[in-house]
Amino acid sequence: MSGSHRAASHRRSAPAPASRSEAEQTQGRAASRRRKPKPRRAAKLTVGTATLLALTAGWFTVGPGRDFQGETASAAPDREPEVAPMKAADAHTGAPAADRSTRDRITAIPGLGASWTAKIPAETRQVLVASGKGKDSSDNTVTLWTRGDDGGWQAGQSWPAHNAYKGWTADHRSGDLRSPIGLFSLTDAGGRKADPGSKLPYDENAKFVMGGRGFNNEPLAGSFDYVVAINYNRVVGSSPLDGRFPDGAAKGGGIWLHLDHGGPTHGCISLTEDHMVELIKTLDPAMHPMIAMGDADSLAA
Repeated sequence: MSGSHRAASHRRSAPAPASRSEAEQTQGRAASRRRKPKPRRAAKLTVGTATLLALTAGWFTVGPGRDFQGETASAAPDREPEVAPMKAADAHTGAPAADRSTRDRITAIPGLGASWTAKIPAETRQVLVASGKGKDSSDNTVTLWTRGDDGGWQAGQSWPAHNAYKGWTADHRSGDLRSPIGLFSLTDAGGRKADPGSKLPYDENAKFVMGGRGFNNEPLAGSFDYVVAINYNRVVGSSPLDGRFPDGAAKGGGIWLHLDHGGPTHGCISLTEDHMVELIKTLDPAMHPMIAMGDADSLAA
């Protein structure tokens, strides 16, 4: 209690003059007690009640040695609270955040058999899996897997994609209308459109042109706006437009990841433009990305 409050209390509780009766004195003391303010107790109750309500609503956090201050969702982005509110998931699991961040990692990529897993180089930390619905199907699902420092694999989003008109083959030949089954590195990108933010070498070139109609009479224009070369029978480290075939032209080539046109391809893997852009931005040469591609049964062998 402050000095002014003590003085006021002292004056109010001083003895009444002798001329007053004992009853009057008692009445005066009672009135004095009723009039005596107790500001600190009231303030503590008010602050305590407001604080409880505010904490319940999640309006602010309290750090050591801090006064209560409002902390709203519109706070400046370069500020962080001294004590971050616990997320609902944290409160229920009770596990440290670092442990939970690796919980979704697994030791092997689902759908890839042991023989395929053994072929993945130790330095490869990004593997794109294109898993076909069937040996003769032109539909597949593409998922990018990332290997963490602990050796575990974590899946990214899965995207629908197309492959060759007649499906898959382990012995691809030029013109067979099947996509080659295998594990291939991904080192070079390009396209008719400007580089969207590729970490791989990117060749922006007007020669990435496609015209005509596809197997479903769909227009093929724009299919090569963004491409990533799949290193099947090609010179690694060159533009996707490089037409050299180290294993001979009969083995086919020009197998790319490119924009989907709504139907089967001649041998490539096709994704929608938004997914191709995301993929190009994500593939990192420092992580030695590769693609495992084929029908689901072949990849599981």
